[in-house]
Amino acid sequence: MEQKILIVEDEKEMARGLRDILEFEKYEVSVAGTGKEALLAVGRREPDCIILDLMLPDVNGYEVCAEIRRNRVNTPILMLTARSQDYDKIRGLEAGADDYLTKPFSVGELLARIRALLRRRGLYAQGQDIDVVRVGSSVVDVRHFSVQRGRKEYPLSHYEVELFKLLYANADQPVRRDHILERVWGVENYPTNRTVDNFIVKLRKKIEDDYKNPKHILTIYGVGYKLSP
Repeated sequence: MEQKILIVEDEKEMARGLRDILEFEKYEVSVAGTGKEALLAVGRREPDCIILDLMLPDVNGYEVCAEIRRNRVNTPILMLTARSQDYDKIRGLEAGADDYLTKPFSVGELLARIRALLRRRGLYAQGQDIDVVRVGSSVVDVRHFSVQRGRKEYPLSHYEVELFKLLYANADQPVRRDHILERVWGVENYPTNRTVDNFIVKLRKKIEDDYKNPKHILTIYGVGYKLSP
């Protein structure tokens, strides 16, 4: 069965180009030109991956991404942006995106990132009967991609889940950044240590009572991170 990709892009030439590339790679592709159309398409078509442009005519990509996650849809989201500032990238990750690409980008990089997202999604779907894990005052529901802390519930992205699972599998033991990149992202040359650091911050904000003074997801300076449940 062909894997389904939803492109959310209002620039017709860009959308057409992306569609041609992905259909050539044997993906089943659909296109939405606005945020509203995107939200309807997510529910109707149940895509395996979403390519989401930041600049849309009705609402921005951050809002679309956040709404998708509020609806408990865990489909991997690759955000496209013409901005290169770290703040914009971090904001996209905070909204629930799994990865991002800055325009202009190469076809090879686009396809590599899509394959990585789909691979992680596939690995999760194949097994792994890990259900609920308590970390301090938080309850991490791996199966349903969520964290319950007090009365608040926070959605988790695929990469956040995979990162947490790796740290939990090595509880109380330091995990090197390069090992995290290899096991969680699995794509050489593209992710960086900064990627790991950004996702650690995201997990801390959802799991820790005070993410600026973490007690459970700890930095091991010069090495990486460890989880102390």
